[in-house]
Amino acid sequence: MREFIYFSNHARTSGNFQTDDLMKAGRMDIAIHTLISAFFLSHDMRGDVKLHLIFYGQPDPPKHIEIQVTPELEISKKDVAGLIKRILYKYKSGTKNEVFPRCFIEKKSFLKVIEELVKENKEIFILDKNGEDVREIELPKDKDVVFILGDQDGLPKKELKRLQKFLRKISVGPKTYFASQVVTIINNELDRRGV
Repeated sequence: MREFIYFSNHARTSGNFQTDDLMKAGRMDIAIHTLISAFFLSHDMRGDVKLHLIFYGQPDPPKHIEIQVTPELEISKKDVAGLIKRILYKYKSGTKNEVFPRCFIEKKSFLKVIEELVKENKEIFILDKNGEDVREIELPKDKDVVFILGDQDGLPKKELKRLQKFLRKISVGPKTYFASQVVTIINNELDRRGV
């Protein structure tokens, strides 16, 4: 299993946003493009991916959405915004709510999500322009891998500091890419390796 964590400083934490103007929803458009890159292939969907969306925008941060595509989850590219909106609307205080099969929402911080993945013994990589080249790193054969990326404003520095010893920095090359493009590059690298 490969997992991606996309952190957004501004994405809305409630479902009351307009799907026709996603930039005004705290750059929800970036989260949507990231979701599409994580799961969609030409004429197929990836079942070996789990995506964590962590939103710190208004009105009720933080929100953690966890999605894994299943045959029961009928999703199209044009309806991804509607899917996220419906998941956010189904938030229930104090619980991890399964809104659709393998689609969950809860109130959980970036730090807590990473700490839980560390306890599950997952190998965690953070995208950093100064990190090791993804083409040069050795991936563990006995662990699931997790890749962390952030929005244009980066990741929460205070929480990152506490997690530093658990995170291995990697880079996808000398250029800076959109978060969704990074997901595509990582997926391609793992596909080539047969991971």
